[in-house]
Amino acid sequence: MQQHLNPAIRISRAADRLRPAAGTLVLILAALSAGGCGEHATLPESAGIGPKPVLPPPNPTRIPTINIATAIGWPAGLKPVAGPGLEVRAYATGLDHPRWLHVMPNGDVLVAESNAPAAREENSGFKGWIAQHVMDRAGAGTRSADRITMLRGLREDGLAASRSVFLRDLHSPFGMALIGREFYVADTDAILRFPYTEGTTEISGSGTRLVDLPAGPIDHHWTKDLLASRDGSHLYVTVGSNSNVGENGMENEVGRAAVHEIDLATGKMRIYASGLRNPNGLAWEPTTGALWVAVNERDELGSDLVPDYMTSVQDGAFYGWPYSYYGQHVDVRVKPPRPDLVAKAIPPDYGLGAHTASLGLAFYDGAALPEKYRGGVFVGQHGSWNRRPRSGYKVIFVPFAGGRPAGPPEDVLTGFLSPDGKAYGRPVGVAVDSTGALLVADDVGNVVWRITKSSSDPVRQP
Repeated sequence: MQQHLNPAIRISRAADRLRPAAGTLVLILAALSAGGCGEHATLPESAGIGPKPVLPPPNPTRIPTINIATAIGWPAGLKPVAGPGLEVRAYATGLDHPRWLHVMPNGDVLVAESNAPAAREENSGFKGWIAQHVMDRAGAGTRSADRITMLRGLREDGLAASRSVFLRDLHSPFGMALIGREFYVADTDAILRFPYTEGTTEISGSGTRLVDLPAGPIDHHWTKDLLASRDGSHLYVTVGSNSNVGENGMENEVGRAAVHEIDLATGKMRIYASGLRNPNGLAWEPTTGALWVAVNERDELGSDLVPDYMTSVQDGAFYGWPYSYYGQHVDVRVKPPRPDLVAKAIPPDYGLGAHTASLGLAFYDGAALPEKYRGGVFVGQHGSWNRRPRSGYKVIFVPFAGGRPAGPPEDVLTGFLSPDGKAYGRPVGVAVDSTGALLVADDVGNVVWRITKSSSDPVRQP
């Protein structure tokens, strides 16, 4: 199962094209190699976790903290470390940047193999050169496979019994949903609808364009998750911001940093909730039926700010971005200020740690894992680039009671970083399969992992 990644770091080519000032280039290269201008977290990662995370004063620096875990892939014989009472095996290997997962009613597992669109204004100019360098080192600089792969069944060794290309020739696909005999995909620029027959291993054709989504030419946060309402009448889609804190102009943020609702009967789309910088994982809480989402908050305020979070999504609510964070904590970098909007901003429900890049969200209603997991939520934390020391790079579990978070998180899958701080893998999407096992998409290791109750089989772990 050896899967090495050696992403090219295209410094010389970009430097020849852009030729930034020598002094600035030295500062940037020093930041890239040393983690920023000496800025360091003063609080433990746990301080940014829970219903009332600690929010110290901002600590911006001239050069942002850049502390990247260089992607190397999984050496042969190694795999992540499962939590107590659990074990993990590879369900599929050799994938091409698997980002997101969807489990069909018949048990088929769909994997969106995807990456950022090739041509974006964000990747031009000096700032784009820096962003591209960060992505390359983190294993996110590869060309998008633009396909959805189907995994079916289970062999004795834990791998999928069969594998096929379910959909191809997409455009940075991410979220997926099935309603009756219609399958929906959220490309970066549109939601597409395809006819579906249960048991099919492949869908051909270009599909029908249901609605356009905010996308290029910048398309800073390109991933769009998708979730069907329980009665099948609506779709909900996430659209991330086009910047960190509006620096690309608010005219480029129309319809972004929001969760949208689509009425399938009329085709009309409206903003359901806004001020959510980069929402990703959407899920229905099983007790109350409330819509929840995982959100990546803003960068460059220091290693301790701002905690990413998960929250129930209230219809019509505003969550602050870009003018404030965690309710009404004003971000003074945003000009002009909007005190009227800050006054409306509501705080999220549960902090997930500063810069953890919490993306995947899956409530557990199965019976295959230990009982303590029932009703709680699993969160895939892709891992930080703007924090020293690093945070995230793991899957956690947060218990729920009465539809609300009810305690501190528990590590479910760790070991994604090598002893010298390189990334064997990075967890992204999480999903519960038809047997009740937890699936984790690892877009650096190019693996889908499957977590079950532990057995007596010994395994070597990092």
